[in-house]
Amino acid sequence: MPIIAFPHDLSDLPVLPEIPASVIASGAPVHRGVDLLEVPALGLTAGIWACTAWTAQMGPYSVDEFMIVLDGAVTIILESGAEITVSAGQSFFLPKGLVCAWHQTGNIKKVYVIFEQGAAGTLEGVGHDGSGLVIDPALPLAPSVGPGAEILIGATPEQQAVELYEDATGQFSVGLWQSTPYSRKPVRFDRYELMHLLSGSVTLTETGQKARTFTAGETFLVPLGAEVDWVSTEDVRKIYCSVTPAAG
Repeated sequence: MPIIAFPHDLSDLPVLPEIPASVIASGAPVHRGVDLLEVPALGLTAGIWACTAWTAQMGPYSVDEFMIVLDGAVTIILESGAEITVSAGQSFFLPKGLVCAWHQTGNIKKVYVIFEQGAAGTLEGVGHDGSGLVIDPALPLAPSVGPGAEILIGATPEQQAVELYEDATGQFSVGLWQSTPYSRKPVRFDRYELMHLLSGSVTLTETGQKARTFTAGETFLVPLGAEVDWVSTEDVRKIYCSVTPAAG
């Protein structure tokens, strides 16, 4: 499976089946979307979704989901009554089991990664007011383990990261990562990883495929099993959402 680009300007999305009336608190939403990745065995889907204004019933969120708002805005209303509004250009996640309601006053379009098979994780970085659900791109990071010398081509990079959420199974995670310039040989990905570049650029070549360059503001997904190299000539900072199949 090749690297998947998520074009933010994708239009003419197909109309999806109606949202069940049982989950609608108000509005008559019409939603459209396309799955760019489907892995039924993992309960994993990723793609682009758009919807007209509506409000959902309050209840536990049924999946782990990472989202990038491309157009419009959404307000997440928590059980406590706290409200978090996420606007175009921002990223956020909703953990499985979080009691909340989805509220739109206008149209929205988003990138999504949905993982159905997870279990509610620890929300250490999320406050009672919902702070921490919206990802701050400028959060301070901590030093992280970089690539091994056996796969590096040239200088050893300085890398930093912070994990913002991991579900209880350890399969679904969201975080921030950055690195100084470096190059490495192709390695086989042991996970599905969606990357949204905040700054910098990277050129990836999947074994047997043409090189592809991604720049700041772009979103792409490297699938499980892909053998991909990495070449960056400038510092790179990204938001990531990864799904790693459970061992065995």
